[in-house]
Amino acid sequence: MRHRQIRMLPFSLLGIGLLAISAGPSKAQSAAETVYKAKCAMCHGPDGKGETPAGKSMKAVSFAAPEVAKMSDEELETVITKGKNKMPAFEGKLKKEQIVELVAYIRELAKKSS
Repeated sequence: MRHRQIRMLPFSLLGIGLLAISAGPSKAQSAAETVYKAKCAMCHGPDGKGETPAGKSMKAVSFAAPEVAKMSDEELETVITKGKNKMPAFEGKLKKEQIVELVAYIRELAKKSS
C-alpha cells in the first residue's frame, strides 16, 4: 500500500500545481469578463466594437477607437461610474474594484479588436 502512495505522489503534486496556476490572475479576468457580459456586451458587443443593434442605435464607440484608446484608466472608470451620453451610470451597481478590473478587461478587448 505504501508503495502505491509513493508512486501517486508526483501525480498529486502535478495536479496541485496545475490548480495553483489556473487559479492565478485568470480568476480576476474571468470575474471582469462575467461583469462585462452581464452589463456591457449588450451594447458594446462581445468584442468591444459596439456593432450590436443596441450599440448601433446608441452610437456606442469601439474600445479600439482612438478617442477611447487615448483616455486614461481613470477617465474610463469615471465614464463607467457616472455614465456618458446614453450609457447608464454604474455607480452603486458595481464596486470600485469591479470597475478597475472592467477597465483592464476593456483594454484587452481593444487590443484584440485593433
